[in-house]
Amino acid sequence: MSDLHAEAQLSKTEILARKNAEALLGGGQDRIDAQHKRGKLTARERIDLLLDEGSFEEIGKFVMHRTKDFGLDKEYYLGDGVVTGYGTVNGRLVYVFSQDFTVFGGSLSETYANKIVKIMDLALQNGAPLLGFNDSGGARIQEGVLSLAGYSDIFYKNTLASGVIPQLSAIMGPCAGGAAYSPAITDFILMVENTSYMFVTGPNVVKTVTHESVTSEELGGANTHSSRSGVTHFACANEIACITRLKQLLSYMPQNCEETAPALPYEPADELRPLLDSIVPENPNQPYDMREVIAGIIDADSFLEVHENFAENIVVGFARLGGRSIGIVGNQPAVLAGVLDINASTKAARFVRFCDSFNIPLLVLEDVPGFLPGTEQEWRGIITNGAKLLYAFCEATVPRITVITRKAYGGAYAVMNSKHIGADMNYAWPTAEIAVMGAKGAAEIIFKREIAQAEAPEAKLQEKVDDYQQKFATPYRAAHHGFIDEVILPSETRQKLIRAFKMLENKVATLPRKKHGNIPL
Repeated sequence: MSDLHAEAQLSKTEILARKNAEALLGGGQDRIDAQHKRGKLTARERIDLLLDEGSFEEIGKFVMHRTKDFGLDKEYYLGDGVVTGYGTVNGRLVYVFSQDFTVFGGSLSETYANKIVKIMDLALQNGAPLLGFNDSGGARIQEGVLSLAGYSDIFYKNTLASGVIPQLSAIMGPCAGGAAYSPAITDFILMVENTSYMFVTGPNVVKTVTHESVTSEELGGANTHSSRSGVTHFACANEIACITRLKQLLSYMPQNCEETAPALPYEPADELRPLLDSIVPENPNQPYDMREVIAGIIDADSFLEVHENFAENIVVGFARLGGRSIGIVGNQPAVLAGVLDINASTKAARFVRFCDSFNIPLLVLEDVPGFLPGTEQEWRGIITNGAKLLYAFCEATVPRITVITRKAYGGAYAVMNSKHIGADMNYAWPTAEIAVMGAKGAAEIIFKREIAQAEAPEAKLQEKVDDYQQKFATPYRAAHHGFIDEVILPSETRQKLIRAFKMLENKVATLPRKKHGNIPL
């Protein structure tokens, strides 16, 4: 707390130096030490690790709260619990706020919110990403409705910025109650294992209302939200790993919706990948890992998977192809045979919409036997949720390419970026099976009576399965109709994709004039 009498004895330069030093201490050395004992960095240490050395310019360093009630007139801290400003990450401009748990537990006040809103306005006006470090106990109770109004102002700005600039949220400590909704509106959420958690109501309230006993980690920890709820996209082992992942994530994105992501130098070489020719098993019911297909297509070690532990029957993430940033959506035959279910559909739809918002071309790798059947899926709304992915692809105007590696059955074929919903280029491997359903199921329906009347029903069924397989479960009937642009060898895939995305780089597509569509939420 500033000592006005002592300041009167100092020169103006000394006063400034003293205030700068005071601001750097946040809530004081004891609380900084306590933060470190929890295995957590301070608000300023996080910014220093994120930004290029010497690039940070702070805004609002001397802001203080205005509340006089409940003894707050006797307790002031410069900066009021949040550090805000701008700097660069790998030479690119970003805006950042970092909540300081050492000041009133990081709780949000009116002036604290105003500082964040100021940074958000600057980010929007100048077209640069917004990064937030969240480490707060929630609203500052002493301020009442003023703190709630501050949260609401932030939510509103998050929504206005959505699709205009990338917004990334790193949860570095508690993020409870209303505080959780700002990260939820942003594009990507990162959490730290064992030291960060998010929930709308904490364990004590849960215990009171539902009589469930649960820890903060079980209720809203990084592992819970990365695997069960899907709220967080990345669960990181520690804060340094989290900040490293933030930087990596930014490298695949443009500054704003008017730009394209930065490309890395690329020298054309032999792009054939013979190993891809042996990935798909001869037995159509045998699984394989779609990540191996991805690794065989993209630039070496460039895949950054998103939502790795959630809805594992679909794989999404960023990669580079010929130095250029792309988004990848691939069915995963190694999990649930790659079917689409509620979680897979919403996971992929969200990712597709992000890529489309920020001019990141989309590559779809398809091996899908259909939508997951069952009462649970139907009662929980697989129709509406599956339609989200359909809507996302239909709405996307970025370059879109699909490669069918094996199964493409039924409505799921249509949903997974088919030619009919606006894909630019559609390739198929010779192993592709494009049909309404699998050969056995189709034969059992089409030839039900003939099979039942046969002397050897099993033999007759197999005969009809083989017949159907030969006629329909191939890529060629679709290719005859122009729904597949080319049937290619797997080893040629990388080469074809590099050329096709290059051809599509100046694509212009416009949607009908509207205020906005009504996605089936």
